[in-house]
Amino acid sequence: MAKAKTVYICSECGAESLGWYGKCPNCGEWGTLNEEIVAPTPVKEKSRVAIGGEFNASRLRDIGVDDEHRYHTGVGELDRVLGGGIVKGSLVLLGGDPGIGKSTMMLQICQHLGKTMQILYVSGEESQRQIKLRAERLCVDTENLLIMAQTDVQTVCEYIRQTKPDLIIIDSIQTMSLSDLNSSPGSVTQVRECTNMLLRTAKSSDIPIFVIGHVNKEGSIAGPKVMEHIVDAVLYFEGDRNLTYRLLRAVKNRFGSTNEIGVFEMRDKGLFEVENPSKMLLSGRPENVSGTCVACVLEGSRPILAEVQGLVTASGFGNPRRMATGFDYNRMNLILAVLEKRCGYFFSNLDAYLNIVGGFRLDEPATDLAVALSLVSGLKDFVIPDDVVAFGEVGLAGEVRTVPSAEMRVAEAARLGFKTCIMPYRCLKSIGENKYGIQLIGVHNIRQAVDLIANK
Repeated sequence: MAKAKTVYICSECGAESLGWYGKCPNCGEWGTLNEEIVAPTPVKEKSRVAIGGEFNASRLRDIGVDDEHRYHTGVGELDRVLGGGIVKGSLVLLGGDPGIGKSTMMLQICQHLGKTMQILYVSGEESQRQIKLRAERLCVDTENLLIMAQTDVQTVCEYIRQTKPDLIIIDSIQTMSLSDLNSSPGSVTQVRECTNMLLRTAKSSDIPIFVIGHVNKEGSIAGPKVMEHIVDAVLYFEGDRNLTYRLLRAVKNRFGSTNEIGVFEMRDKGLFEVENPSKMLLSGRPENVSGTCVACVLEGSRPILAEVQGLVTASGFGNPRRMATGFDYNRMNLILAVLEKRCGYFFSNLDAYLNIVGGFRLDEPATDLAVALSLVSGLKDFVIPDDVVAFGEVGLAGEVRTVPSAEMRVAEAARLGFKTCIMPYRCLKSIGENKYGIQLIGVHNIRQAVDLIANK
């Protein structure tokens, strides 16, 4: 009889090793190998179960999708991130830090979907009474919501096959386990095998399943990282639990774009949509203060205006400090180097701090021009007018390069009452006739933009 053996599984990539290493041989992460006891499984007959219940191959043109439709959750921001709604038979992972609002959102969508659908909510963390108390606080009283407090995924899947609900929510995958495995719940092996079983159930029954996964601050827990290649869509809740605003971002989506984001506000009655994120991010702006500039970025099909703050001070150490919040640190150093080389503004002996207000993170290159203007404004202590918005990518030669969808950005700035827009010169041609009542100024390089603002 074969004996159980000890293996070491990486919590980041799921690779197995026979011995422990400080660094994973596969992905290169440090301190991620965890000890697992693997029991041998008896040899079984080959499984004849196919995903979706189809045993024969079909021609692509013969596969019909006429009856395909999406379920609308009643939360427009969530539908936007999902690509238009919930797809039948899909397996969606909702990840984020503990306490960020994942369970709250899942329970809130049950109120709308429960009008026409039968929903099964499986919780391995809370009792049925605790979920009832939370549902009363969130004003969720639909009669089509079934609550199951269970951690055995085999029992859950068998119940799904018998009752055939229209939607399943698993809260959370770290508490689910398979009795055939000797490892503890939340381990790499348990999370992977439980997710695979849920995937087969979703595809064979054509039932959408939402799976909640927790992530700690280091992102090293064996949940979402191991599951990302199995599920159809990966959604992440971002934001500080101490702040009221939350961002929902799609990292992977087989049925839609990964560039869309959803913005929510956490209140005592649950999560509420923020339909105008630009107004939210610009609320409380200081007046007549140097080092601030408004940038216009594009998140999917939505233009968003955000405030960029730059602070430049004398350094008290031999090596000046550089710090960026909500913006790429290396990109900030690149812009500082361009300002020194091409414009003659020296930051080498000064501390430079950059902050994106509201907990928002700007990754689009179109933010470069606003970042550069805010840093120069903080260095020279001149005020950028409150009615000025800027966007454009800054190259290593100091040129301001064109960015896509310039007209959408200009329209959003005009809608919020801005009077002047500084943009790449080549973008003026794509806009054509100015019908927005806003002054459009095209610049060729970063020096021209800085001189324009400094003399404004």
